[in-house]
Amino acid sequence: MARVVVVGAGMGGLAAAARLAATGHRVTVLEQSGTYGGKLGELRRDGFAFDTGPSLLTLPRVYRDLFAETGGDLDAAVEVVPVEPTCHYRFADGSEVDLPHDPAAVPGALEAAFGAGAGREWAELMADAARLWELVGESVLQRPLNGVGDLVRRSASVRDLWALAPWRTLRAVGRRLSDPRARMLLDRYATYSGSDPRRLPGLMTVVPYVEQRYGGWYVRGGLRRLGDALFAHCRGLGVRFEFGARVTAVRAAGGGVTLEGGAVVPADVVVSDADARHLYGHLLTDRRARAPRRALARAVPSLSGFVLLLALRGRSPRPYHHRVLFPADYDAEFDALFGPDPRPVPDPTVYVCSPDDPTVAPEGHEAWFVLVNAPRQGQVDWTAPGVAEGYVDRVLDVLAERGHDVRDRLLWREVRTPADWERDTGSVGGALYGSSSNGARAALLRPANRSPVPGLYLVGGSAHPGGGLPLVAMSAKIAADLIGPA
Repeated sequence: MARVVVVGAGMGGLAAAARLAATGHRVTVLEQSGTYGGKLGELRRDGFAFDTGPSLLTLPRVYRDLFAETGGDLDAAVEVVPVEPTCHYRFADGSEVDLPHDPAAVPGALEAAFGAGAGREWAELMADAARLWELVGESVLQRPLNGVGDLVRRSASVRDLWALAPWRTLRAVGRRLSDPRARMLLDRYATYSGSDPRRLPGLMTVVPYVEQRYGGWYVRGGLRRLGDALFAHCRGLGVRFEFGARVTAVRAAGGGVTLEGGAVVPADVVVSDADARHLYGHLLTDRRARAPRRALARAVPSLSGFVLLLALRGRSPRPYHHRVLFPADYDAEFDALFGPDPRPVPDPTVYVCSPDDPTVAPEGHEAWFVLVNAPRQGQVDWTAPGVAEGYVDRVLDVLAERGHDVRDRLLWREVRTPADWERDTGSVGGALYGSSSNGARAALLRPANRSPVPGLYLVGGSAHPGGGLPLVAMSAKIAADLIGPA
């Protein structure tokens, strides 16, 4: 039985703890904050409940497998329900389209909204994305990856992979779509990894493919219930938790970790669910950490997010679980986020999550989670007087301009800025997705799950295979398999 210390109780850390405890290890999780779940947070106030992080679950089978393989039953713990439609999109010209949960119905919806040929073009693009998923998707996401060569070697058909040229940018791939609104819809998926579609590899067309092929899902009561279920499952497996435990140093195999105040927690194995930049930049002094430290210094962190949590009286005439409200000039948004002078986006894309779930708001009310992409703390000083409050007003104005004026319905609001994300989650500058996927190497070569420092492993959104609820659970399985049973 090995002594395993997991640094961080985010979803990747919880998933790793469950897998390692189930295979006989003695597991302790150290979390600097007062709770678990990482970015899968929640705010409760006056009968309202808001997910403050992820609001859509894709590939729920990843969590079903996690529970089943560690002696649990996800469906006995939470209710996972389909979101229909998966998302409602509104464009600057006032046109709209709903993407159905059923993937077979998506081309018809696009055809009806955008005109003849739009559905066929999208279906053809998704067919190529399906082939990419077959070639490299699960074989890459569910195994350790060390270099682009691994990607090519794992492809069932290197000739097919070469023909699909997944290293072309998502924007270049999108030129196959005739309607500019369809291209805008495709570009939107770059932001799922905090990236710029003009630099993101076209390989990431697998993101909309996976969302449509496997559907978008919601956990009744809010996605935080998934975190509750996994935490309870870990406790049932004998995992020990210490909250308010800030790790200040990680040592090589057998050295354990040092806590703020100087106490040492011994460990044979350390699993880090901390941001990889923080791990390699601040917690490790071992000379074997130099190479990944240099690689991370070259990588560009992902964008962050500016969030409003709005408690609203009344009900919307057309309730949608997910809404995306596009600006007229999408490139201006990416210029503001990724250009030489990062700044709050003047006319941003606005994402709204408003679950039709009676458990998250009092009767006759709605709880809205509103997100706009934002530069990281440090690129903009979100703590400076007036910056955050001024931007709150701008986002509410944009909502009104796009047909959703909720200012007269507003009971109260809470704000989360990139500075808050940095403070609460330890992500550098509040980067929500670890490193961006701008460029082929950035997309495919996140820090490896096995560190060059013996006895140290990485999980979570800043490590391979990346951010998002399914991927961090996959990173935990990779790390647990590398460590092996007790």
